[in-house]
Amino acid sequence: MPLEGIHTETGPGTYEAAIMYANILEAADRAVLFKTGVKEIAYRHGIIATFMAKINENLPGCGGHVHQSLWDKAAKKNLFYNERDPSKMSELAKNYVAGQLYCLPHVLPMFAPTVNSYKRLVEGAWAPTTLTWGIDNRTVALRVLANTSKSCRLETRVIGSDANPYLAMAGCLASGLYGIKNKLKLKQPATVGNGYEDFSNGVLPSTLMEATRQMKTSKISRELFGEKFVEHFTQTREWEWRQHLKAVTDWEYKRYFEII
Repeated sequence: MPLEGIHTETGPGTYEAAIMYANILEAADRAVLFKTGVKEIAYRHGIIATFMAKINENLPGCGGHVHQSLWDKAAKKNLFYNERDPSKMSELAKNYVAGQLYCLPHVLPMFAPTVNSYKRLVEGAWAPTTLTWGIDNRTVALRVLANTSKSCRLETRVIGSDANPYLAMAGCLASGLYGIKNKLKLKQPATVGNGYEDFSNGVLPSTLMEATRQMKTSKISRELFGEKFVEHFTQTREWEWRQHLKAVTDWEYKRYFEII
């Protein structure tokens, strides 16, 4: 499993691993194999590794950021890069970013599929809450890195480590290609500074149920993934929400057991 790097992150026992880039299907394979491999290796050492999005309310969550770029058929030219543009972004890249900004609320359960996912997407915890983009800004949903022709890319920061990599990457690519196909203009200016305070383009759904309802009733999600997939996938997320509603949590015990 080729890694570009691995280092400790915020919180005890928390690590960030950068998996070597590849074409989209191989990248998804690597992500799934990495998660499975880490858990199996941990078991052999008598510990449990988790890819939950949020394990502690006082610590940042665990992201599954996806970096993307489009190249020509010969894999020689990065189609996202334009040296003459002030932002170093090509029109194709701007279309792609605009597509993701537009489609994000319609496909969010593919990026944040569990009840726990939305405990990560809170203000000030290095996970986005607003529909924003910016240049090398870690407080926005879509972070553009456009330093060189080789490295110019988009990082989708909404995705949590609990996501299915195949679905998350499909959501990224389909949304970006929607922007290219429809020649969407990136009219929203790049967010400079605190993305949590930029409400100019709206905010992300704040619960799994809210996100699922939006995806289920969306014409965009059906155009991207088809009627059958959207119907089946959103039903699985509704089922997940119903299981959550039945559970009696530690929070309820601590808040109500003694005082009521």
